[in-house]
Amino acid sequence: MCDTMVSLTDDGPLFAKNSDRDVNEAQVLRWYPAADHGHGTQVRCTWTAIDQVPHTHAVLVSQPWWMWGAEMGANEHGLVIGNEAVFTRRTGAGRDGTLLGMDLLRLALERADSAEDAVLTIVDLLEQHGQGGSCSYEHPRFSYDNSFLIADPERAIVLETAGRHWATEHVTGRARSISNGLTIPDFAKAYADPVRGRVAACAVRRTRTQAAASRASGPADLMAALRDHGTTAGPHWSAVNGALSAPCAHAGGLVTSTQSTASWVADLRAGPGVRHWVTATSAPCTSLFKPVTVETPLEVDPVPMPDNHVDPAYRWWRHERLHRLALRDHPASLARFGPERARVEAAWLAEPPGGEEAFATADALEQRWLADLVGAGLPDRRPAWLRRQWRATDRAAGLSGIAA
Repeated sequence: MCDTMVSLTDDGPLFAKNSDRDVNEAQVLRWYPAADHGHGTQVRCTWTAIDQVPHTHAVLVSQPWWMWGAEMGANEHGLVIGNEAVFTRRTGAGRDGTLLGMDLLRLALERADSAEDAVLTIVDLLEQHGQGGSCSYEHPRFSYDNSFLIADPERAIVLETAGRHWATEHVTGRARSISNGLTIPDFAKAYADPVRGRVAACAVRRTRTQAAASRASGPADLMAALRDHGTTAGPHWSAVNGALSAPCAHAGGLVTSTQSTASWVADLRAGPGVRHWVTATSAPCTSLFKPVTVETPLEVDPVPMPDNHVDPAYRWWRHERLHRLALRDHPASLARFGPERARVEAAWLAEPPGGEEAFATADALEQRWLADLVGAGLPDRRPAWLRRQWRATDRAAGLSGIAA
């Protein structure tokens, strides 16, 4: 499950997305350079190969470890895209050999130079190849259709799909958000699956993100929106869907269990130039947003992808120790390091450091915050059923004893 929003300020768009995925699904930040490709070249996507185009743009993407595609990203032309799982009433979902929504997102970033061009690219690929295939490494039978929020420095467009069918809506008001349900009225009437949408709590989250995006005037406002837990100080747990009733999602539901595994804010306003703010870690509420640009590649993580087992070589997994320990008593944990995180981010927003410096600083701070939480020995205040579920999740990842 996910949430994506855009604010159309007088100076240009602001964009933000939480990527909600499986609990142990590491997600990494990857830069891919612009490239030229010979005639007859193919590109191998997650489940299928398709014809490559003569030239692909430089892109920066947030990529689940096991797939070719990406949950969100940007390219060298100031184009940003976020996708959402949407649950629809149509046949044919789940077939391998077609494109994932995440593949369509990355293909559009590599091939398009504007929001309108990205829509045309996705629609063309959708009509040629369809969409489908497993959307989860740990749950191979899980599949869904997709919606997209696409923005460039001039405009934003919503694209919603059901199989090879699609509809678009240009964003004309102050803000727009999308979640895990279809929102374009006639298209939703024809294709939406309201039962699965209710389980995903998409309408509840979209109400909050739409309001937050309407008030946003800068990146800090959208960072706060992505960290929103609703009406409670920390996650509000449900045995049905965990803490999925607010944009900052935490796993734990018995019907669906998902968490925010990466977060992104893009500042496309006129001024010093396009800048992106990324966590490259799960749980924005326990993370720092670091400044990056598409034009300045960084060696954020080793080139080989991680997997769904703990590996301290990757910052996503290093952060998980802090995140999962903080979940024991979220309000008390955030009270210990949240104020310092807020001061650091405020300083960065006022005068952004280089990406390499920001990532190094964030890594050092998170290690210090982790050591402080370990020393504090806060009691685990979560319900017993939730503690049991997290123990099983941690054991599967090789994290036993960290947040048991």
